[in-house]
Amino acid sequence: MIQTRLKEFLQRLTPPTRSNLLEELERLEHCGAEIPGAVQVLETLRAEFRSSGQTQKRNSTPARHFFAPLEPLLLEGAPQHAAIGGIQRGSLSAIWEWISRDLLPTMARDYTKQVTDLIAADKQREARQAAATFQTKVVKSMENILNSPDSASQIRAKLAAYTASPAVFDDLVKMQAALRARDQLAKFDEALPAKMRRFEDAELAKVTPLLAAFAKTNPEQVPFALALVAGRLKPHWQLIRLATKASPTKNATPTLSGAAGIASGDEAAVTVKIYKGKGTTGTVAATPPVVMSLSASRPPLTASVPAAMTIFGSGIAS
Repeated sequence: MIQTRLKEFLQRLTPPTRSNLLEELERLEHCGAEIPGAVQVLETLRAEFRSSGQTQKRNSTPARHFFAPLEPLLLEGAPQHAAIGGIQRGSLSAIWEWISRDLLPTMARDYTKQVTDLIAADKQREARQAAATFQTKVVKSMENILNSPDSASQIRAKLAAYTASPAVFDDLVKMQAALRARDQLAKFDEALPAKMRRFEDAELAKVTPLLAAFAKTNPEQVPFALALVAGRLKPHWQLIRLATKASPTKNATPTLSGAAGIASGDEAAVTVKIYKGKGTTGTVAATPPVVMSLSASRPPLTASVPAAMTIFGSGIAS
């Protein structure tokens, strides 16, 4: 009886709504959340999509091409463990729904058809170019609306229709920032050593100037750059070694200063602040302090770390 009523209820929902419900339940299941009755709903929805041969929107080729620049920054796990330098993979489907239905519906339909046709014709390069063009359109469209408190509230309400994740709005903001500097992030990523097993003097000497130069032109995207560095490290908590250089006292060029320690959930974290002036006594630049969490899925910091220290002793050129 309950199974019959459940099927009847689900059939009253539109196919897109059922697809969104399935994806949201799978996201919560992946995060370890226990929801009474969810097993029956999942079985019913999965059977429907399997029997009809449908695939969920999160697997669509146009969406994958659009989010491709974010791939090195994507994180798995529960939204409450989100890191400022990473974007939850589970947020992408809801963000794509919002872009396709609310932000740029006509352009999104045109883009989806264009990329689908290009992929069918095996024109991968053209498909990537189409994705880059649409990324620029989305970034520009978001610039004004994200700065308005009223618009931000409306976006939150729209996103809530696609997911219950508390991290999705923040991930949307981070997506916009990352896509705005996607070319610079790609160049920074390519310049990094492929692997850094021991993040010591030789590796620090390579990474420090790269990160300092990137921070000079893209201060807002520094957390993403740190995430890219952390992705090369085994174990990831070695990122904290960027914070062990002595602070300069007579250096007039801007410096990066920060604190290191244990963040909520016993996660290793680095707080980065950009200064202008002599050493770390000058005025703070326009960018706010950045907390770079290493995510709950990575080993926690076990060493004792001083409360405050400078991340780059050599500073950044003016």
